[in-house]
Amino acid sequence: MGSGKATIVDIAKKLGISKSTVSRALSDHHSIGLRTKMRVKQLAAELNYEPDQTAIFFKQRKTFLIGVILPSLSINFFSSILSGIEDIAYEKNYTLLLGQSRDDEEREKKIVETMKNHRVDGMLISISKNTSDYSHFELLKKNKIPVVFFDRIPQMPEIHYIASKLESGMIEAVNFLVKRGHKIIGLINGPEKLPASKERYDAYIKALQNNRIKINESLVVHSDITVDGNNEAMKKILALKKRPTAVIAFNDYVAMDAIHYAKRHKVKVNKDISFVSFANEAICDYMDHPPLASIEQFPYEQGVKATETLLQLLQKGGEKDDQIFHNILLPSQLVVRVTK
Repeated sequence: MGSGKATIVDIAKKLGISKSTVSRALSDHHSIGLRTKMRVKQLAAELNYEPDQTAIFFKQRKTFLIGVILPSLSINFFSSILSGIEDIAYEKNYTLLLGQSRDDEEREKKIVETMKNHRVDGMLISISKNTSDYSHFELLKKNKIPVVFFDRIPQMPEIHYIASKLESGMIEAVNFLVKRGHKIIGLINGPEKLPASKERYDAYIKALQNNRIKINESLVVHSDITVDGNNEAMKKILALKKRPTAVIAFNDYVAMDAIHYAKRHKVKVNKDISFVSFANEAICDYMDHPPLASIEQFPYEQGVKATETLLQLLQKGGEKDDQIFHNILLPSQLVVRVTK
């Protein structure tokens, strides 16, 4: 055989049986007797035989690769989602190709193109905060590559997605603050183009109306969710003639920056201005003045459910014109962090 890798042909020649018999024996096919299976597998082990994955994938028309695109792994929220994705993918013998968009639309498009060229079976995507052109997602649909979006969902018809139901969490947050005596409640929202920002805003307005609190649009400011953007948003809040006594932040990182800015400007956190945020990240445990409460969005569960949904689609044959689209919203829950 020389120095090359052992093949099914080598095993078949040594045992005097057909290639198809060897192939079926290695895959434990019911038509092959136990003695033959044992002989084939023993010789395969002696020859250090390794199956040709390319040939297997070609035959099955699968690569057993799942592409995953998320904004950033440096944010624990997305790391938790990835853990959920990995656990299910590992159970089902799928390998992940991972890309970070870093909240850059062009980078996201390039990653999509690369993963398409690597013939991934399907994709799991959380869009960048700056993505407004969805042509690269339409390209995946044209190529019959099923996609399940998670957390950050594009405003597109007929898509599969898994996300947290933010409305219930926002309503809980406003009710929580109202019960503590707050009637002027501000909102530091995310980028205006991001669908999740609109969902937070709509829920905020609904919650204020439920509590018969007059809507004041000056209390709503937007951030690009960078440190500078978060500081600028808090600066606008503090510049208001009638400051809010409580602020709800887009997420815990936004809240952390806003709190630091407020402290630098002599604001007594959770006394002069109280804070509530989204995501319930572990960073809150290490803050001197954490938000009073944070809204748990169950990222690990999002990752699990998104992967299970994609695998169901792959089992049924991927993207079909007549399929039912899975739109799943997991509950969110207010977690009180400061009880004093």
